Amino acid sequence: MSVTDRNGKPVADVVVYATPRGPAPAKSDPRATAVMDQVSRQFKPRVLVVETGTLVEFPNSDAVSHHVYSFSAAKRFELPLYRGTAYSPVLFDKPGIVVLGCNIHDSMLGYIAVVDSPHFNFTDSKGRATLTGLAPGDYAVQVWTPRSREDLAPRRLRVAASDDAAPVVDFQFEAKLFPPFDPGQGSLTWSDY
Repeated sequence: MSVTDRNGKPVADVVVYATPRGPAPAKSDPRATAVMDQVSRQFKPRVLVVETGTLVEFPNSDAVSHHVYSFSAAKRFELPLYRGTAYSPVLFDKPGIVVLGCNIHDSMLGYIAVVDSPHFNFTDSKGRATLTGLAPGDYAVQVWTPRSREDLAPRRLRVAASDDAAPVVDFQFEAKLFPPFDPGQGSLTWSDY
């Protein structure tokens, strides 16, 4: 997969995922657990991708308390003021983008992309991502980044049983992207650009 900005330059840290067209295969793995930590008054990682049905732990590795919440349609929840590991993992059972905040520290912003597929990855510094383990069939391939409000239409991908290498799918953002996140910048809004 290849992802570029409107000038044709590669874009790093973009979520790329492939969802089977048609009925999704039944899950056979036990429920997975992922971690969204809080370090230096920031969510770590800033963007986390999980498959629908994943439990996410929210430990607080800071020396200060945090109050984590989300009002996103894909998952609404609140973890009142705590330090350490005070709460049970949260189940993310609907696909979508979950925006995280902290009621105490307004500059804390994080994202969880919940996808209906185990086939996901992030683009590297050259804007490339590889999706492995795709069974033969048709897929809808999508991208997402908090650096854009633009929703790119899914691309169709056909994987044949004889494919030795994953076919290449290209995405190009047409709208201007926000600069990459810099925790030293504090809280930025769309009006800053």
